[in-house]
Amino acid sequence: MNSRTGALIAASLAALIYGISFTVAKEVMPAYIKPYGFIVLRVLGATILFWCVSIFTVKEKIESQDYFRIFLAAIFGASTNMLTFFKGLSLTTPISGSIMMLTTPILVLILSAIILKERITIKKVLGIFIGLIGAFVLIMYGQSLGAGKDAVMGNFWVFVNAALYSFYLIIVKRLTDKYHPITFVKWLYLMGLLIVIPFGFGELKEINWAAMPTKIYFQTGFIVVFTTFFTYLFNLFALTKLKPTTLSIFIYLQPVIATIYALLTNKDTLNVVKILATVLIFTGVYIVTTANKPKDQLS
Repeated sequence: MNSRTGALIAASLAALIYGISFTVAKEVMPAYIKPYGFIVLRVLGATILFWCVSIFTVKEKIESQDYFRIFLAAIFGASTNMLTFFKGLSLTTPISGSIMMLTTPILVLILSAIILKERITIKKVLGIFIGLIGAFVLIMYGQSLGAGKDAVMGNFWVFVNAALYSFYLIIVKRLTDKYHPITFVKWLYLMGLLIVIPFGFGELKEINWAAMPTKIYFQTGFIVVFTTFFTYLFNLFALTKLKPTTLSIFIYLQPVIATIYALLTNKDTLNVVKILATVLIFTGVYIVTTANKPKDQLS
């Protein structure tokens, strides 16, 4: 097996884990662990694992001016995004949540145009418009999806998570180019832990560990170890062998896997609204990611 094949397998495994995680996390929340308490467990576990791995990797010193940049990255990429995502997922369904995450490439383009002053094309504007209509349909009609009275707000919070993570992707580039990924991520999660503790410590204390079924212990561990830790390592390895644009395509597998797994486990259902929203968002993302013709460019 060549290195490219191994990278493709690693990227596929990461997408598989992410797709399954929507249903797994939903089974834990909010019945056994409330969302903010779950995030504290997730970030704490990942912090410990990344610092342990760093013992065996390159030793680097973070420059003093970069600690604040890492702290900003932690706000958008290892704390508030997770808090809003788990809060949203606790209120909506696995399929709806996974569909909403497809808006990330669209939001990255919007933020790149605003923050990095990147030029945008008419075709990309069309893609953004179509994709955001799909997101709007899913948010506004979430209550009709059978996910409970708070589904609209749940879909909205997942959308906020996508926006926050998109901002993280914009600001993190300079740091990942400058430092070894493990050096960066161990500090990212440590600072993220300091941010999430005030939000989730109260809910963490409310967890009734004695009443928790064994299955829930394993599912919680799955989110901490596989969804947070191993997916990062898989994507890190894949990125050493694949182009970022190639790797980004695997995000489209997540709602497919999430839908199949949720349906197989009877944790969610499909309907016309979800399918329509999926088609609109996929169409928007496709247009955005393939629109690179200079003749369409706006000044």
